[in-house]
This record gives sequence, C-alpha cells and structure tokens, in this order.
Amino acid sequence: GRARMVDVSDKPHTARVATAEGLIRMAPETLALALSGEGKKGAVGPVAELAGVMGAKQTSNLIPLCHPLSLSRVQVEVSPAEQGLRVTATAKTTGPTGVEMEALTAVSVACLTLYDMLKAADRGMVIEGVRLLSKSGGTSGDWTA
Repeated sequence: GRARMVDVSDKPHTARVATAEGLIRMAPETLALALSGEGKKGAVGPVAELAGVMGAKQTSNLIPLCHPLSLSRVQVEVSPAEQGLRVTATAKTTGPTGVEMEALTAVSVACLTLYDMLKAADRGMVIEGVRLLSKSGGTSGDWTA
C-alpha cells in the first residue's frame, strides 16, 4: 500500500509520443482580446506555448511518482476554439516509460498561463477537457481517444 516509483530499469528504450489537449472557455470579448494580442500582459498565445514547454520539462518535479525524462521534443499550440482557446501539446522521447504526463502537464500549464494573462479581463474563465488524445510506443502499444 505504500507509494512507490515503478522500476523501469528492465524496460526497453523505445520511441514514445503522446498528445494531449485542453480548452479554456471565456467570454467572447476576452477571446477577442486574446486574439488581438493587446491584453495587459501582451500576446498570450506565444507566452502560454512557452510556459507549456517549460511545464513539460518540470513534470517529474510536480508529479511525485513520475520518472524524470529526457524529452526530445515538446510542441505546444494555442489556437482559437468556438468558446475560447484550445491548447494541444505533443511530447516525445526515447526511453523506458511514456510521455503522457509530460503532454498533459504542458497543456495544464499553458491553460493556467492563459488564465493568468487574461484574468484581469475575465475571472470567469473555465479550464476544461484536459485529456490525453493519443500515445504511441512502449509495451502497451498505441492508444487513441
């Protein structure tokens, strides 16, 4: 019953990729402000994308039992959605364990950054739908939502 980090030392190093997404819903006026790049804190999209990359790199420091991974790629994209901004993140590594948590952390940190940068305009924003879209590699194989 004790918490423990899983031993992955005997697992083969394979190419692994995971993609996650999330949405931050906001008022139409807030979305227009975000897309204009003229908010009080500047252009929100590029800052959130960078924050997401930084978040992915810190996953093992934030989630107690995650293994530290050497990430070979993290890509975060913020794009307009029907009721707000959609964040999509892809993380990639070659190693003994997957990168699902890194992709999910990237999305979460990017969404929180968007909230921080736009909260002066809209404190009612809602972060929702953070989920894994797909993963590949490893002994469990490929998975798609």
